Amino acid sequence: MTLLELLITMVILSILAAAAMPYAEMTMVRGKELELRRSLREIRTAIDRFHEDWATGKISHLSPVASADGYPKTLKVLVDGVELAQAKGGKAKYLRRIPEDPFATGSDAGSRWSLRAYQDDRDALTWGGKDVYDVRSSSGNTAIDGSRYRDW
Repeated sequence: MTLLELLITMVILSILAAAAMPYAEMTMVRGKELELRRSLREIRTAIDRFHEDWATGKISHLSPVASADGYPKTLKVLVDGVELAQAKGGKAKYLRRIPEDPFATGSDAGSRWSLRAYQDDRDALTWGGKDVYDVRSSSGNTAIDGSRYRDW
């Protein structure tokens, strides 16, 4: 091969690589968004199951891990479990682990969620600290569809 043929081949390969890069980046972002949706659904389902068990009396209304409104006081309660108020006793666990927020950044990026208490306003950016009524991503980044991750 001549040097000219080699240079032409390198230019063609560079153009192809430059065209494929945005597609690869978009695929990675879509994967993270899918993981975020799954994690949010998993945590929210666990919170709802906890509240349902509290409302039906499976969890004592005097339990120290449940708020007066029937929501867990922390996310860790969903993993550690809670003693059942039934005669046979036992412990109910709602999550195996706290899912990670794929868009969180910082020192505790793997597990940081923005929490909302039952008493907090819908758009509140700070957690009231009484219980965990809802979770959302702490990331201020924008999703592919133009919405912000913290609004999901």
